[in-house]
Amino acid sequence: MISKLIVGLLSMASVAAPTLVREYGEKVPAVAPEYTSDGQMKVPEHYREWVYLSTGFDMSYNPGAQAGHHMFDNVFVNPEAYRVFLETGTWPDKTVMVLEGRKAEGRGSINQRGNYQSTGVMGLEVHVKDEARFQGKWAFFGFDGGKTAKMIPTTVDCYSCHSEHAAVDTTFVQFYPTLLPVAKSKGTLSAAYLKEMDVSPQK
Repeated sequence: MISKLIVGLLSMASVAAPTLVREYGEKVPAVAPEYTSDGQMKVPEHYREWVYLSTGFDMSYNPGAQAGHHMFDNVFVNPEAYRVFLETGTWPDKTVMVLEGRKAEGRGSINQRGNYQSTGVMGLEVHVKDEARFQGKWAFFGFDGGKTAKMIPTTVDCYSCHSEHAAVDTTFVQFYPTLLPVAKSKGTLSAAYLKEMDVSPQK
């Protein structure tokens, strides 16, 4: 009798599971970049629920830059793009990467050494791949506390910097510790990055 009950429950589970998966998939749609009618990008409001890639501390690509305070930079990417990267070593169309800047705090509560992140966001930038919309496939948007932002002009240094130094498809994968090994194994590291690191071309 017990064996019949178990078989019955297993049969019910095998029928019900696809329905649950389908319903869950419908409730959680794929993330895609959104724009206003005049071409501004809408801020990805739930980006902190995405895949976390890394945090930089006081990073700067300009040797003479001085912020006057310590900063954390947190990087997130939409889950669909992350899964494709794990499979291919590069980013698919509609990839959305968010760089969130938070001021570093020192003394607070019981903390006596080191730094932790403040609750307020000091800056938010988005690097988005939208091949049909942007001539160079990728574009940058800087949000200054608003819900929408205009595209940063392609004449700004961030475009040339990413093009000349990025490890994979104009993105700084070299600073993402869980993804750099993936790119190495897939052979997708850029020639510019390999030359910069004085590494022989991938076979």
